[in-house]
Amino acid sequence: MAKAPVLTPQSEDFPRWYQDIVAKAELADNGPVRGTMVIRPYGYSIWEQMQAEVDRRIKRAGAKNAYFPLFIPESYLKREAEHVEGFSPELAVVTVAGGKELEEPVVVRPTSETVIGEFMAKWVQSYRDLPLLLNQWANVVRWELRPRVFLRTSEFLWQEGHTAHVSEDDGRQYAERILHDVYESFMRDVLAMPVVVGRKTAKERFAGATNTMTCEAMMGDGKALQMGTSHELGQNFAKAFDIQYLDNEGTQQHAWTTSWGVSTRMVGGLIMCHGDDNGLRIPPALAPVQVVVLAVRDDDAVIERCRTLAGELADAGVRVELDVRVETSMGRRATDWELKGVPVRLELGPRDLTEGVVTLANRFTGAKDAVALNGIAATVTAALDAGQAQLLAEATDRRNSRTVDVSSIAEAAEAAATGWARIPWASMGTDGETELAKSSVTVRCLVMPDGSLPASDNADGAIAIVARSY
Repeated sequence: MAKAPVLTPQSEDFPRWYQDIVAKAELADNGPVRGTMVIRPYGYSIWEQMQAEVDRRIKRAGAKNAYFPLFIPESYLKREAEHVEGFSPELAVVTVAGGKELEEPVVVRPTSETVIGEFMAKWVQSYRDLPLLLNQWANVVRWELRPRVFLRTSEFLWQEGHTAHVSEDDGRQYAERILHDVYESFMRDVLAMPVVVGRKTAKERFAGATNTMTCEAMMGDGKALQMGTSHELGQNFAKAFDIQYLDNEGTQQHAWTTSWGVSTRMVGGLIMCHGDDNGLRIPPALAPVQVVVLAVRDDDAVIERCRTLAGELADAGVRVELDVRVETSMGRRATDWELKGVPVRLELGPRDLTEGVVTLANRFTGAKDAVALNGIAATVTAALDAGQAQLLAEATDRRNSRTVDVSSIAEAAEAAATGWARIPWASMGTDGETELAKSSVTVRCLVMPDGSLPASDNADGAIAIVARSY
């Protein structure tokens, strides 16, 4: 009798497969309020690794971390009309506190451009105060109609950067620096996800922005996921919040601002980009546990050697966990670690110990090989490096093979059933974008033929990347 699969196969029901992984790999649960989530320790350890890697890059780009209030006066949002209009359906508003009705309702932050703009206006007086480069790690609330754990939840964790500059060009350069040097670099080199970096159309632009740039990734089912965005805000928020400075000639000027962010949505993207029918596959550069050392039997010598082995790997800079839960069957433990996507399992039993070898189970190739205990750190490191490269190559091959060039709206809609389409923006335009939306297909971004960012919404030669999305 065939063994029942632990997960629903991707080919049978991709959304159900995703839900199975979230639950069975112990990543998250639904929270008690609709649309909220409880991130479990293993899921949070993945987020912590993401946070650390992104934070390091943000600081390298010169931004400093700060923290701003969760509650924002409703009047702040109303100062920038397009901004409040864009967020209005998603706002959570507090009208009663301390048993009394508030004189002014407060909004639970959906994003912090308005409250940070208020304080930028206080902190900026001269061109010498610019650029002002701020970032915060926080939770935000956007009341989602169709929530899905990690992908769209009413409360989620994220990083939001906010900056003020002396000129439009300076702001643009910094927004692009974040896009490429922080987000694209992290997603490619750590998440092993070959994102397409492009410009959002006017219809898809962030509320209140003059330009939105995005990182789009293809998931295992061919749909797109917006992994992160960087926005030029022009002087819209500077004028709304009176962020002014004296230039070097003594003239009062409005600053130019940007904002940019990534969130726990990246965890969902990680699952759907790399996962297979056996569970997660976590890129070694990200994995909170890169190697798990398992004792096969309840044997004192084996357990002691496993402890030593784990110590050797930790000393070599490998993130390692020791599993000596011998009261649980070896098959169950191996399946659990495979579900969690740990890149390498080292399984040691009495016979292995006698022969001076350990069984190396590779999550990416599926191979199980006996390798020498002597020099194991180098063997493991090589397997981790190869696994990282393999995931990026596989994701790149999938994206390339499932992206087609088309010349008509009908062809674009058809291609979006299984992957992405590329179509000249001049051939489609805003009318075509509206037509595609009737089929739940969107223009994910615009790119130039060489892959660079278009300089404007209607740059000559721009290509539209078209797909269904999460």
